[in-house]
Amino acid sequence: MTPIVEVALLLVATTLLVAVVVFIAWRIRGNPIERERRRRLQVNREGRLGDGTITEMARDAIYYSYSVGGVEYTASQDTGQLRDRIPPEAERLIGHPVSIKYESRNPANSIVLCEEWSGLRAIRPARETG
Repeated sequence: MTPIVEVALLLVATTLLVAVVVFIAWRIRGNPIERERRRRLQVNREGRLGDGTITEMARDAIYYSYSVGGVEYTASQDTGQLRDRIPPEAERLIGHPVSIKYESRNPANSIVLCEEWSGLRAIRPARETG
């Protein structure tokens, strides 16, 4: 074989190897939805419980605040994949207490809801006036 052919074969082999490594890494990491699901479940399994307050509700997000070790955190959680776990009239939860789970090494990594747990607390029915 000539040196040019050897270099070409080496380049092709290297390119294929890099492509395989990238593909495997992409498959292991998963898509963003799957990564978020794994994050929620990991925080649920290993996280500590705390108390917080819901500050805002959006179609696919819950905004809340909480304090850990004297540090105040404001966070949001994407709830697009968990809509079935959010009660109707969710806007009535604004200003109410919520249980949160947070990672002890990184308290900013927190959840209020996942597939296996909910920190949303029941609220009393609205009073009828009259």
